[in-house]
Amino acid sequence: MSKGTILAVDDEPDILIALEDLFEDEYRVLTTSKPAEALDILAAEPDIAVIVSDQRMPGMTGDAMLAQARGLHDAQAILLTGYADMSAVIAALNRGGITGYATKPWDADLLRGAVRQAYERHRLGRELATERALLMGLLDHSADAIAFKDADGRFVRLNARKAEALGRNVAECLGRTEDALRAEAGSDPGTESAAADMAAIDSAQPTDTLVATGEPGLERWSQVVRVPIRAASGAVAHLATIERDVTEQKSLEARLRQSDKMQALGTLAGGIAHDFNNLLTAILGSLELATPKIADQPRVLRLVTNATQAAQRGATLTKRLLGFSRSRDLRPRAVDLNGLIAGMGELLSGSLGGLVSLTTLLDPSEPAACVDPDQLELAILNLCINSRDAMPEGGGIVISTRIAALVDDPDLPDGDYVAIAVADTGTGIPPAILQRVCEPFFTTKALGQGTGLGLAMVFGLAQQSSGRLRITSEVGGGTQVELLLPRAEAAVADEIADEATIPVATQAARILVVDDDAEVRHVTASFLNTFGYAESEAADGASAVILMEQSRFDLVVADLAMPGMTGVELAEIVRARWADVPVLILTGHAEAIPIPADLPVLRKPFESGDLAAEVSRLLRPAA
Repeated sequence: MSKGTILAVDDEPDILIALEDLFEDEYRVLTTSKPAEALDILAAEPDIAVIVSDQRMPGMTGDAMLAQARGLHDAQAILLTGYADMSAVIAALNRGGITGYATKPWDADLLRGAVRQAYERHRLGRELATERALLMGLLDHSADAIAFKDADGRFVRLNARKAEALGRNVAECLGRTEDALRAEAGSDPGTESAAADMAAIDSAQPTDTLVATGEPGLERWSQVVRVPIRAASGAVAHLATIERDVTEQKSLEARLRQSDKMQALGTLAGGIAHDFNNLLTAILGSLELATPKIADQPRVLRLVTNATQAAQRGATLTKRLLGFSRSRDLRPRAVDLNGLIAGMGELLSGSLGGLVSLTTLLDPSEPAACVDPDQLELAILNLCINSRDAMPEGGGIVISTRIAALVDDPDLPDGDYVAIAVADTGTGIPPAILQRVCEPFFTTKALGQGTGLGLAMVFGLAQQSSGRLRITSEVGGGTQVELLLPRAEAAVADEIADEATIPVATQAARILVVDDDAEVRHVTASFLNTFGYAESEAADGASAVILMEQSRFDLVVADLAMPGMTGVELAEIVRARWADVPVLILTGHAEAIPIPADLPVLRKPFESGDLAAEVSRLLRPAA
């Protein structure tokens, strides 16, 4: 380490030489014979630790010079004097201008000891000042709320951020407990915080806890670190607390967890939809094949018709489930809103339960809107479920449609729009929460009862459809969510197959049906046989290849998801070895495996007419 620096001041050169000779082994020694020059040296040398000065000097006495030095430097001062100047020494000691003195002629060991002690005091003072500056800098500029308490919980140090959290300034908090300050402010006395403080002191171990404050849905999360500080005796004398706002971090963690959950839920929904589509294909196909055989039995035919309608409703629900699991761009088209809402009647009734009544007030002009119908159905379902959850004791939901003509609207261009509103008689939404309800993953529902994505999804649909979402609510007076969408000229009617027409083969052909599900394979093959085609069956891709090596086929109808070899992989083999044989892929979940764009696909469950049309189209080039 470098030597400490001392300054020797005396008007006699011999004294200065003696002082330099006495201290040069331990210190860097600066000397001057002029008190005024000594002050200049002090101003230029901030590292001087000790000043050793004579008392009697021309122009300025030593005590007067040291008094001025005290105003511009923190060096320790030792006065050299004779016995005749003892009154000046006493006065300098009383004013704090010097920390020690030595009489002339001095005792070398005593003077060395006095300088050494003065140097140590200066060093410790500097270290203490540095630590104090670091602590105050940390307290004043930290974004965290930091405090130091004694063993009884009284504040001994704290920063402005902590004081502001208590509604006070720093001076008003010192010497008082947090409980007392909170009680005076009329807020929660924070008994849990006091208990955590005492637990940390008793255990003498650092602790780390998370604390939530505020109303449900608007909580502020704080991470509180408590560090016990031991005294020289070893007992815990103080406790440091550091409170950090981690609300944003908690929100990001929740979003990540919810995103993973939604991804897993989407995958699960897709898998369930695939299995259900296979079941529905077998059920609907079997019922369709059985219907002509009981045409002369009205009672049995009615039962089969009821079963068919129930299975078709199941197919619609599965379609909605797949729409939930898919991640795709919107496909807007003209949609009859009244018809869409009417078609959701059974779905909504089953979702809302018996305590909630559902009423529709639909515009008689049957307005059409330009929107993705699948996403709109999901949006209406989400809004109705939110309304149901806001009425735990029961209530009413009203779904209405109307035409709105906008002029000079701040958010949307002038023109005609269609409004869909979902209103409830629930608890309403407080203004503070109303500002955040459309944020992704924001929810006030209990853990496991909400994803925080419902209103965010509806808001996104409105934005992407060039519309607007508006929410009005009154605490205790219910909530209305209105979705405004661009009006379309007319809804596009879905094509309905002519049930009276029985599909027939347009030409003779041999068709190979490949599916690992025996029931679906049998229904598909039976359809083809009914049409008039010659059909063969294979349970997997490998068996299909063997059959094609043994016989000639005009078309392959293959399931997409099969163990061992997928339908796409089978299609690649067929195209490579039998290039003139087309392949039709059947799938209950097209997103499960990527399908080349040039490979024809028919989604399950399908009707016989859909299968006949696709088979006929694929066989036509060969003819």
